[in-house]
Amino acid sequence: MSVKDKVKNVYHPLDLKTAQLDDILLEKLKRAFHRTTSAVYLHNVAKIALEHSPIDLAVAASRIPLQDRSVLYENLKDLDDKVTFIIETDGDTRTAVLRQIDDHELKELLEYMPLDEAVSMTEDLSARRFRKILDKLDVKKALQIKELVKHEPKSAARLMKNEYFLFTPDKTIKEVAKIISNYPGVEMTKRIFVVNEQRQLVGYVPARNLIVNDNKLPLKKIMRPVYHKVNQETSREEVVDVVERYKISALPVVDHHNVLLGVITHEDVIEAIGDIADETIATIGGTNEKLTDSQRGIKRFFARAPWLLVTLIAGLINMEVMEYYNENAPHFLTFLLFFVPLITGLSGNIGLQNSTVLVRYMALNMITKKNRKNMALKELVLGMSLGVVFGIGAGLIVFFLSFFGMHNDTVYYPAAIGLIISGGLISACIAGTFLGVFSPLVFVNIGIDPAVAAGPIITAFNDFLSMVIYFIVATFLTGLLI
Repeated sequence: MSVKDKVKNVYHPLDLKTAQLDDILLEKLKRAFHRTTSAVYLHNVAKIALEHSPIDLAVAASRIPLQDRSVLYENLKDLDDKVTFIIETDGDTRTAVLRQIDDHELKELLEYMPLDEAVSMTEDLSARRFRKILDKLDVKKALQIKELVKHEPKSAARLMKNEYFLFTPDKTIKEVAKIISNYPGVEMTKRIFVVNEQRQLVGYVPARNLIVNDNKLPLKKIMRPVYHKVNQETSREEVVDVVERYKISALPVVDHHNVLLGVITHEDVIEAIGDIADETIATIGGTNEKLTDSQRGIKRFFARAPWLLVTLIAGLINMEVMEYYNENAPHFLTFLLFFVPLITGLSGNIGLQNSTVLVRYMALNMITKKNRKNMALKELVLGMSLGVVFGIGAGLIVFFLSFFGMHNDTVYYPAAIGLIISGGLISACIAGTFLGVFSPLVFVNIGIDPAVAAGPIITAFNDFLSMVIYFIVATFLTGLLI
């Protein structure tokens, strides 16, 4: 394959068919909403709503003006499409729609949609409206929503589905098949769970076994033991790890008495993976803003400003350190200030590489209590090795440049100056390595997201620490060599 062919085959997100479809649909909606009369544009919007799936419309809705989103929602053909639209769209669109619809329609939506989605939707309601809607809902569903809302948003209880098939061991395949056929609205998973009279989980039957075995056989003859299950308070990260490692299509959620509470499907896990990735990248990048096209600039400003404020403060502190050194160091050593960008840049990047790799290992659950020391040691050795190699390289470069008039004062002590720069840079890089390795490990032990270790706060602190160490080591070496 030629280089040109390889370039053509490189993945590019803008070339995806779904991305192209989104652009086409967005253009259609923009033209429809820019018609002169409401009768004309409502007709065109209704036509578009009929021609496209509610999922595509939900994605496109996030890119049109807020006031138009509820109009698009109202023109969806039936309740099923409206529920799908609400589930698949972004938070801003959901909020805009909820403000426009009355309590009766909201009640219909909540009763029709799956419980986990209904719980997520109620989080967008005010406390007053939430209580009001609960009073109108079916008693059973209202109680289920109240129970789930108590759990942490990032727990297994908030991921699981409460509509699934479960049977006692004495049920025959024929009886099971009949019951399943009577409930076409309940999602069929690849595992049919088996419980005892107390609803405690005792096993599961692969859905395929209902077809290949004699329909007179009871489930207890063909059921298998359940080796992997999670508690309702299990974190979503652990859920993702279990499902990914054991390739489980339907993961049971139980309480402390092994009573089956719900099932987490592969679809739920994929959604959780997307949320985790978004949050991790945002934390590393130093912003907690939601990724929506229509989010107002002022919201984005305040989402990013606190992180940048930390960087500003750290920069001012660094400036004071440099000013102090400039005033108190011997005149011929002030040239060391020229190397501060090199020091902070190199040590910062080495530390950032260490912390990012460790955060990635943690996200993939590759770091355990037993191998934590070995993983940290490997990163320390690698980071320090890079610091030593680049430190020596920088020292040699400075040594040779001294003969070409890099600075008038350095020509008298070329070897000493090279050693000073080399020693200072190596020390700063070692400090950056230690900070990059241990900050994510410390954060995870005290319950803070380790991704913060790769964010602006630690980066700013690393600049300060490496610069101070550089000046201390450089000053010390100056006393020895010059």
